[in-house]
Amino acid sequence: MTRDELPMEAEVVGRIEESPTIFTLRLRLTDEHLRHEYRYMPGQFNMVYLYGVGEVPISIVSDPHDPTLLDHTIRAVGRVTDGLARLKAGDRIGLRGPYGRGWPLREVEGDDILVVTGGLGCAPVLVVINYILMRRERFGRLTIIQGVKHADELIWRERYAYWNTLPNTHVLLAADHGGPLWPWHVGLVTEVFDEAEIAPDRTTVMMCGPEGMMRAGIGNLVARGIAEECIHLSMERSMHCAVGYCGHCQYGPSFVCRDGPVFAYPSVRELFKTRGF
Repeated sequence: MTRDELPMEAEVVGRIEESPTIFTLRLRLTDEHLRHEYRYMPGQFNMVYLYGVGEVPISIVSDPHDPTLLDHTIRAVGRVTDGLARLKAGDRIGLRGPYGRGWPLREVEGDDILVVTGGLGCAPVLVVINYILMRRERFGRLTIIQGVKHADELIWRERYAYWNTLPNTHVLLAADHGGPLWPWHVGLVTEVFDEAEIAPDRTTVMMCGPEGMMRAGIGNLVARGIAEECIHLSMERSMHCAVGYCGHCQYGPSFVCRDGPVFAYPSVRELFKTRGF
């Protein structure tokens, strides 16, 4: 069997509690040869397999400069993820991957980067932020915009605060419902775009989150002069096999697992305009 079919064994070497329902598992392949052979690009994902329970697709959020340690941020929302939430250091699970097409970071070196996320959409683009910050001289201005429905859904507050102190980096946060201790914008995430100092002729957009938010964000950004081909989306669908065989994640003529999860907006524009597709 190939690596696409048979999970590789991985050990849990660390666990970070991000919120009451969100956690990050740090994994290391137990086979030394596979560990040093494993490579991935920002935006790709693994199928994370809990023995006897099942597997789920999870984005790799760590930076590829050290592929021997693999971080996966997970929301506990079902049988498999609830089981993963109970793991501790030393436990063993399975990994298949990496799969899919990631963010075109090498192709857009020199550009300003605008990261727009909603909800747990911040997980697939965390690797984008880390990648840029570790190679800062290769990119222009980095703007990070994150929106949540409720203030208590925001994870990584300390990271956002730290990122906002860095040179040529701007963080903007928004919540539909802020609460008494929420110090940032209250309202839709698109309402903070005016504060982003966007230069349309040199900006690449990387976006992930609820499709309604992304649809509104794309319309707003295109109206500001950003070319559609400079907008990249990470799409979510029910992915079961990760290799385009089962058809669960078919998106028009494409499969999100194989042809995505990152798509240039023009390649999915007509499908994306159709609600519920």
